[in-house]
Amino acid sequence: MPKTIKLSLLFFIVALLFGCQKPKKETELTGDTQGTTYHIKLVLDGLPVTAQQAQTIISKTLADIDLKLSNYRDDSEIAHVNAVETTDWQPVSAEIAQLVSISHSVYQKSNGCYDLTVKPLFDLWGFTKHENRVPSPAEIAALLPHIGMSLLEVDTKNNRIRKKDPKLKIDLSSIAQGYSVEVLAKKMEALGIQNYMVEIGGEMMVKGRKADGGDWRVGIVAPTPLTMDVQKIIDIKQQAGSAVMTAGTYRNFFEEKGHSYSHILNPKTGSPVTHHLLSVTVMHESPTWADAWDTALLCVGEQEAARIAEAEKLKVLLVYNKAGKLTEYMSKAFTAAQ
Repeated sequence: MPKTIKLSLLFFIVALLFGCQKPKKETELTGDTQGTTYHIKLVLDGLPVTAQQAQTIISKTLADIDLKLSNYRDDSEIAHVNAVETTDWQPVSAEIAQLVSISHSVYQKSNGCYDLTVKPLFDLWGFTKHENRVPSPAEIAALLPHIGMSLLEVDTKNNRIRKKDPKLKIDLSSIAQGYSVEVLAKKMEALGIQNYMVEIGGEMMVKGRKADGGDWRVGIVAPTPLTMDVQKIIDIKQQAGSAVMTAGTYRNFFEEKGHSYSHILNPKTGSPVTHHLLSVTVMHESPTWADAWDTALLCVGEQEAARIAEAEKLKVLLVYNKAGKLTEYMSKAFTAAQ
């Protein structure tokens, strides 16, 4: 599911002033990528790394990932995989094999609600090109037999996948930005940078401390259309690093004949979800896993999301509509991390 479904996160960098001493600041790098923007803050004090060196690595890394995972360019690796209609094993990059493997795990633990193969349905509802329409029951029914992660096998040892249905199409958008954040974070650490914030389209990973020694702070936007109100501010105290990912039903939707249709599709029905869960925020040591989990939990609804969060010991904040009011649910692991 394209990452336009992902909520924008507000991040607040608060400088601490010590007398007349000039406050330290992070090096900021920004740019466009994957149909959105990236914002990266690095603490380079005392390190033999320049902002230009970091920028060069960031640009190359994002370009390489886009060429493999993008569903919005015809020359990407995943576009080629989708174009080949075969039930034979297909060689793929280690990146695609890894992401399909992770997605299989989340698919199983979400009772099949998280599914990379919903691309044909996403196209049918017009979310891919923002040409939204309500398809007929017959159109949906025609696609459902070709949807399902159970129809997709992966062999991570040999980096290959196999479609049991040749018409199967894969969309990595619901996990690709989290993966991109994780790769960039590892690239920065390889340069010796241990204090940073990496954010792509609202998907974020922070580690260490800000330049002034304070905690990184992340503001979660309230799930209300046409506003940028803050629902909650999180201080990231885990210096070892934490991803913060948020998915929401209200940022990418359309209305027709008085009904609102979310871009979050239930792969079993082929239609948008109808529960009251509006946004899911996941904190996790891996941005890739966090990205998959926030979409999965958003798909299953507030009650099942809470159950899964506790069973998997996930750090999760749910915001849902209860009798017309925004209501929060924080998992035990999330509360303990605050």
